Amino acid sequence: MAKAAKTIKVEQTRSAIRRQHSQRSTLVGLKLNKIGRVAELQDTPETRGMIAKVQHLVRVIDET
Repeated sequence: MAKAAKTIKVEQTRSAIRRQHSQRSTLVGLKLNKIGRVAELQDTPETRGMIAKVQHLVRVIDET
């Protein structure tokens, strides 16, 4: 049996207006582009790094 991949749910809580282009691109990479959007992503070090980069714009809802 294969192990189920861990996932993490992230919600965008603040706008990307007047933010650096790299932060906007990071939000798009996280499948977020509007306030209130929720994305379920694989829990990898890369994803964690992207969340850390825009931690002031998003919140982690659930880790499974």
